[in-house]
Amino acid sequence: MRGKHALTESDPKQLPWQNRSKEAPDDAEALARVQATVESQWYLQADEDVDFLHHDATRGNRLHVDYLKAELGLREHGIAHSVVVFGSTRIPDPAAALQALEKAREELKRNPQDPALLRRAKTQERIVEKSRYYTVAQEFSGGFGDQSSRRENDRIAIVTGGGPGVMEAANRGAYLAKGKSVGLNITLPKEQRPNPYLTPGLCFRFHYFALRKLHFMHRARALVAFPGGFGTFDELFEALTLVQTGKIKPLPIILVGKSYWTQAVNFDFLVDEGVITLEDVDLFTYAETAKDIREHIAQWYLRKGEPFI
Repeated sequence: MRGKHALTESDPKQLPWQNRSKEAPDDAEALARVQATVESQWYLQADEDVDFLHHDATRGNRLHVDYLKAELGLREHGIAHSVVVFGSTRIPDPAAALQALEKAREELKRNPQDPALLRRAKTQERIVEKSRYYTVAQEFSGGFGDQSSRRENDRIAIVTGGGPGVMEAANRGAYLAKGKSVGLNITLPKEQRPNPYLTPGLCFRFHYFALRKLHFMHRARALVAFPGGFGTFDELFEALTLVQTGKIKPLPIILVGKSYWTQAVNFDFLVDEGVITLEDVDLFTYAETAKDIREHIAQWYLRKGEPFI
């Protein structure tokens, strides 16, 4: 990367000591050498040098600001606590799911022997079944509208990854209830777009997954995991590991949709194999409805003798 400024003998913006034109008869190459100096990448001011900021040696600085920007933004909005909601980006609202199913069936009618189209139609039928979780997530998060208007610097917010699907549903419920709705986006090869139900100023975009994970858990008072894929599993098992190992204080972890989770992960098998214990299975509980989730969280804190917030 080159320096920004080129020197000329007649540049009116130069300071007196920068004007070396009078020396030209004695040293004809003086101006050229100064020009080479200011065009060097190393002459650029550090905070203006993008290549330098992305150097391996400055990774620690990037980690710091990746954490700090979101931290300062959350503080500015007075967010002290959060309920974190995870779930698939591919579970839309019921109407959209039905529309996609109709399209898949129409395509299958035109070519009923196509195994890919048959599989797509069957998969879409399952998506329609799971689209009820969109409604559950929206109903659940809608219960935090009054909580988010608590006194300054003691507010609670719904926090998601800020994307579509179940995340959108949770943000939507909080938004419609006039609550604080936070999204933690991540820069990916296929760019992630914020959903439209985030509080302006409360959607943050991270470079590092590690810092995004930190902010998911840093203020969390409960974690609610709806059916999802790799991303949901990643965040869920990260949280379970942190609680299991005592790296964070215990908190209620709710898995929504027992039939899904018990098929997706055979926890009993893991216990029988001796790789987790019965106590580890007690780190989470199952729920089906928005009311179930809220009651599980309330009962968890009641048993602990602690206020929710």
